[in-house]
Amino acid sequence: MTPEAEIISTKYTKSIIKSSAALSYVEAQARMDDSRLVDPLTKDLRNMNALAKIMRQRRIQRGALTLASAEVKFQIDTETHDPLDIGMYQIREANQMVEEFMLAANVSVAEKILKEFPECSLLRRHPTPTKEMLGPLLRTAAAAGLNLDVTSSKALADSLDRAVGDDPYFNKLIRIMATRCMTQAVYFCSGELSPPEFLHYGLAAPLYTHFTSPIRRYAGCLLHASIGIYKLPTIFQDRPQLTSIADNLNYRHRNAQMASRGSVELHTLIYFRNRPTDTEARIVKMRSNGFIVFVPKYVFPYLTFLWISLSSLSFLT
Repeated sequence: MTPEAEIISTKYTKSIIKSSAALSYVEAQARMDDSRLVDPLTKDLRNMNALAKIMRQRRIQRGALTLASAEVKFQIDTETHDPLDIGMYQIREANQMVEEFMLAANVSVAEKILKEFPECSLLRRHPTPTKEMLGPLLRTAAAAGLNLDVTSSKALADSLDRAVGDDPYFNKLIRIMATRCMTQAVYFCSGELSPPEFLHYGLAAPLYTHFTSPIRRYAGCLLHASIGIYKLPTIFQDRPQLTSIADNLNYRHRNAQMASRGSVELHTLIYFRNRPTDTEARIVKMRSNGFIVFVPKYVFPYLTFLWISLSSLSFLT
């Protein structure tokens, strides 16, 4: 890479990594922030972070979306397994630094395998959301006097940046709504679609795949075989078979997401069950049997079902 974060060359090779240190995101961030540290490791971290910031800005300029899908974090009682505390997983510059290099690696691998296996590459696409899917977002924005441009991911990203209301949490709420209107990113076999359909809408990337986390993704294991380090099994050169594998990956991924969300909802309910809480909230959506509120103190949208009639709601109001 150049100092301007331009990739000069890319090499795919079997290798052994000799780590200089094993750092958590918190530890890496602390090193970068401590001006007293001038050791080689800290300098490398700061240089990588400087490159990552350029790469991130370049992605955003291309139209990559910055949405709101925060990760809930629970502190669990080791004996009862009940949640003791609830909060949000904090994203630091160190997280974003690693993310940028992972994204760059994933894009590079997508280009490599598509060149080697044009008809049977396992890629990941994020379909462009339809106008109908974005309807709830557009209606909410219009009600607040905002006109969102959804003609492209770049136009939507710029519109979201300008979506500022009197409420300090308005922009976060709009981004949460935008996240919920998106289609799900899916794995697919390259031979089943035309190149324009390969687009990853959220990342504004014409090509993308999952390569960097084979410890938790079967797709990554498959792709490690695809870059020529090992002989690619014949079964993965069979387009119908690969399409079937991609469909199963998508099915399993959706189930994992639903299980994760269900776990968060369950633990949230358990946490608040015996903790009456008096705090401010924002009503995000009305339903026939209740409403969804956004609780700034806990920085996540929490689904609250109130089994009372709308007339009772009016009375409470």
